[in-house]
Amino acid sequence: MSKIPTFFEEFRRSYPKVAQSYEQLGDACRSEGPLDARTSELVKLGIALGIGAEGSAHSHVRRALEAGAKPEELEHVALLAITTLGFARAMAGLAWIRDVTRDKSKGRRGISRRRG
Repeated sequence: MSKIPTFFEEFRRSYPKVAQSYEQLGDACRSEGPLDARTSELVKLGIALGIGAEGSAHSHVRRALEAGAKPEELEHVALLAITTLGFARAMAGLAWIRDVTRDKSKGRRGISRRRG
């Protein structure tokens, strides 16, 4: 599992009942539907980009990678966001995705362009 941000660890220590309830709600929501973990994390990433939540985007990128998503799939989420969220918001999202994926593989370029 990826490293949990220090701030969230502090929140857990300060408010353990709230943190536990929040995590249980997330578990319940994930288990209620047919989406697998990878797909769920891609959806959650799209939502995070849509609301402009950088920390959430980083978290869902890490979780999606752990669930088997490829960096190209994560970047595709940002590309799909262009026509819904606007270019600037989608590019911010792409940068947040790369914050995590470039840490995992230094120097990696973005998605490959399809030919033909």
